[in-house]
Amino acid sequence: MMIYKTDEQVEMMRKSALLVSKTLATIAATLKPGIDTLSIDKAIGTFIRDHQAIPSFLHYKGYPFNSCISVNDVVVHGFPSKKELKEGDIVSVDIGVILDGWHGDHAYTFAIGDPGEAVMQLIRITKESLYKGIEKAVAGNRTGDIAFAIQEHTEKKNGYGVVRELVGHGLGRSLHEDPQVPNYGKRGSGAKLKEGLVLAIEPMINMGKKDVYTEDDGWTVRTLDGKPSVHFEHDVCVRKSKADILSDYRPIEKAEADNPNLFTQNKMAATSS
Repeated sequence: MMIYKTDEQVEMMRKSALLVSKTLATIAATLKPGIDTLSIDKAIGTFIRDHQAIPSFLHYKGYPFNSCISVNDVVVHGFPSKKELKEGDIVSVDIGVILDGWHGDHAYTFAIGDPGEAVMQLIRITKESLYKGIEKAVAGNRTGDIAFAIQEHTEKKNGYGVVRELVGHGLGRSLHEDPQVPNYGKRGSGAKLKEGLVLAIEPMINMGKKDVYTEDDGWTVRTLDGKPSVHFEHDVCVRKSKADILSDYRPIEKAEADNPNLFTQNKMAATSS
């Protein structure tokens, strides 16, 4: 059952989404080689609680951490650990909060130093595909229209693997609501989108093949071929003519650009010119 939100409820969700964005921006400023992901996770939990919110991933179906931190070939649900990040790693930080009863949930992938041109292209194309999908999140379209746009940009045009086992989802008072939002599919298929539906759209794209497996911890999902995977996610409200993006990447992108330990498309262009 899809749950449609009133304008007032959407604004409450925007506050939750923006807190996630603010948390991701704060973490972006601290990322560097030598930092371990467990300390990042602890900082995330502290920041969220300091803003009178709850880390929504913690204890969700038994998940034992505040966030999911997925490095290199880990697609999603990576366990934070004492293993240190190193030059050339890519790391997806996925965060959820509950603020005044409403969920925010999104993710961003960072490059620690220069991971190489091929990986930077994967990051760029995956991020672009997120916005291609968001363009289709308008009333009257279907989830398949979002899915097709993402798959076309990543798999059909660029030859990447689109993960099938994991999907985006509705969002609200629960972390996962209907409908499911795959990153592959046919135009005109799936659930019909109506105004007031809030979605977490999240392409999970592999450099190699689409195949993944789950580790013995029951959570950590890796690419089967060991090649890198990239994950981006926005919280979006369906509207009549243009989707309303509730989360905000701008503070994250600013912190990313200002951090000399993080590599971006602009920094790559500067080094190659």
